Amino acid sequence: MRVYFIGVCGTAMGNVALLLRTQGHEVSGADVDVYPPMSDLLEDSEIEVYEGYSRERLEKISPDLVVVGNAVTRGNPEIEWLLDTRRFPMTSLPALVSDQILLNRRNIVIAGTHGKTTTTALAAFLLRANGVDAGYLIGGVPRDLPCGANLGAPDAPFIIEGDEYDSAFFDKRSKFIHYRPNILVLNNLEFDHADIFRDLTDIKRSFSHLLRIVPGDGFILINGDDANLESLLPVPWTTVIRVGEGKNNDLRIAGFEEDEDGSAFDLEWKGKLWSRVSWSLPGDYNARNAAMAVLAVALVLNPKTPTSLKLSALRDFQGVKRRQEVLFSNDQLTVVDDFAHHPTALAATLRSLRAQYTGRRLIACIEPRSNTLRTRVFQDSLCESLEQADLVLIGPIHRSEKLSAEERLDLDRLCSDLKTGDTMANIFACNADLLEAVKKECTSHTDSKKVVCFFTNGAFDGIARAFVESLNF
Repeated sequence: MRVYFIGVCGTAMGNVALLLRTQGHEVSGADVDVYPPMSDLLEDSEIEVYEGYSRERLEKISPDLVVVGNAVTRGNPEIEWLLDTRRFPMTSLPALVSDQILLNRRNIVIAGTHGKTTTTALAAFLLRANGVDAGYLIGGVPRDLPCGANLGAPDAPFIIEGDEYDSAFFDKRSKFIHYRPNILVLNNLEFDHADIFRDLTDIKRSFSHLLRIVPGDGFILINGDDANLESLLPVPWTTVIRVGEGKNNDLRIAGFEEDEDGSAFDLEWKGKLWSRVSWSLPGDYNARNAAMAVLAVALVLNPKTPTSLKLSALRDFQGVKRRQEVLFSNDQLTVVDDFAHHPTALAATLRSLRAQYTGRRLIACIEPRSNTLRTRVFQDSLCESLEQADLVLIGPIHRSEKLSAEERLDLDRLCSDLKTGDTMANIFACNADLLEAVKKECTSHTDSKKVVCFFTNGAFDGIARAFVESLNF
């Protein structure tokens, strides 16, 4: 089959293009931003990548199927030509994955507001560590796996990150509706993606639809400490297993400890100790990610005796890039890059940094970039999260001109509220100015040890790595 991707250089689109090429399909695609590393990976796999869009070129290629990325909108010349002529069939990326990759597999779908990428990488890592050539599709860059996507053996499980974002401009259902879960992991549920969902009720409705497609012989692993998820129950058509810290959970996380070297915790299955886990990843949120991944893998391999799964490989797991990734560390300064872009995730990361680096001055640099964080939806909760830092440096709101003054996050109010709570805060007109400020902070206050964390779900204009390169240690 000849397959053409519109928007091929996105992380998910590019990885799926690579999977289809591995299956033997003839694959090509176009994008407006063609740059490494994805462009190099595609070309190394003999996937033709074109810069810019052309209806004439698309007609000449004459694909059997056109795959449309969810970032592609009406007005794209190739889309408009396809709609006018109906010349070639088109589909969304999730629908393609469902039909071409997941159809005959035992699928573990990892969903929830936070922790999807790490939990997906963990499950894939554990399966491989236990000798299973699992397939996987991860929405990030795993540090322990050769790449972010792998077909694996056709009879092995497939692990996929179940994103609640919409599928395409013509399919506004959440991506995860397409993913055919045998085992569904629900890490947590909060309001997010204000450009897609109206409110928490709206996003809960989408998750309730996902629950309905789990088969009777499948499993739903649910965060038993999350009231929003609990409100989706009961689900009488399949087996629900609770995971969390509370005593009502089937798989319980207990005895959590954390320091600069990592963290440790017990996993207790139905009241009995399964294993004590010691590893390098920080935070109680990662302990929950681990518990979810461990149980999902155990159930897909041996559902009758899940505790037969050996967990020793966890001590070697290094996580995912840009998830509390340490870019630099010495006795005086630690620099962290983190993808967190929701107040709950920001609070959890800052709490973890406090536990790891006791007594250090904590500096949070934040780029309000996500479609929710740019707005006033989380005005108050964002302040509450950032109050855990000693100093907050706030960059400009990404694409602020697209929002009205009433919609936009009020940076002046955020800064004022933080100062009222004894957290120093400053706003910067550009990220370059923020970079200079954090440089000055770290060179003028040499009497205290510091942790600097850069928070963004985008590039932050590259200032995190620029800051590390400027250090004279």
